[in-house]
Amino acid sequence: MNNQLQAKLQLFADNNQNLKGDFIWHDPMAKRLAALTYALEGKKINSEAIKECHRMIKDDVGPFSTFRGNMAVYIAATLSLQESPRELLTHTLEVYDLLKQEGFWASDYLVVTAYEIATNTNPDKFAYIAERSMEFYREMKANIRFHIGQDDYIFAAMLAMSGIDVHDGALKMRHLFSQLKSEFSAFIGRSSIVTLSQMLVLGQSTDQCVEHLLKLNKVLRKRKARLDKSYTLPSLGILGILAVDKNAFANDLISARDYLREQKGLGNWSVTTQELLLYAVSLIANVYTGDANNSMQASVTTSITNLIIAQQVAMIVAISVATTAAASSC
Repeated sequence: MNNQLQAKLQLFADNNQNLKGDFIWHDPMAKRLAALTYALEGKKINSEAIKECHRMIKDDVGPFSTFRGNMAVYIAATLSLQESPRELLTHTLEVYDLLKQEGFWASDYLVVTAYEIATNTNPDKFAYIAERSMEFYREMKANIRFHIGQDDYIFAAMLAMSGIDVHDGALKMRHLFSQLKSEFSAFIGRSSIVTLSQMLVLGQSTDQCVEHLLKLNKVLRKRKARLDKSYTLPSLGILGILAVDKNAFANDLISARDYLREQKGLGNWSVTTQELLLYAVSLIANVYTGDANNSMQASVTTSITNLIIAQQVAMIVAISVATTAAASSC
């Protein structure tokens, strides 16, 4: 493991530990995502800035708003990294209303979807992207009928912003889904294969990318660092697009996983193996894409962080919803 990767891992671990005592009533995974977001930017956590943005959110929305839900700390953290957090929050709330007008349902997923659009789109394009997001969502639902849900809101918006043709993109996704579902166990869950397919479409992958990720998966299985699980499977999409060296990546992943596991607040009792592997993959990919010698296209490099965050958000919300449902049934 090189010094740059170790520094990123340590920064994430420190950020997580420094944020741990704050927002004690909020989802710990969302707090870890906030710590990761800062680490991906190469910055130490700024709890006071996050608290200020969190107060700003509460001041601008009602007491029952989804903006106060599971992803509140994450949204506050991302706002705190912006030059004009107040303006961005205003734009995010505007986009959120536009998305609801298009037919999207209020949820934690929609909050993050609105934020992604507001961050990456000019205000004069908000209505157009909201409309195009729904077009992508409906097309995906028509092509993969039983496996598209609210967790696909974020990727529908990312596809809408990508400039990819709606019909062509949805068809490619269906093709990839059909191809990949035969490669992975049915126990993984078809929604994870959908997310993997979405990532590959966003990365404008080729058949070589798919072939590469399948070979990488075999190497990781042999090395007992499996990513072919429900929440980690989409990571293979990032790695397929990056076209990483299989053995070198396996070495880095194992080293990163073991290093993070030794850090305070990231032990077996605090973080599951799948979640820990997601952070490791995110930080490794961040280091790889920052390498000037990386051969990946610039357009893919600039979008890889958004792919990472979208995957993390999907995992966190899904687990949070499942935990809440389980608690309410007791």
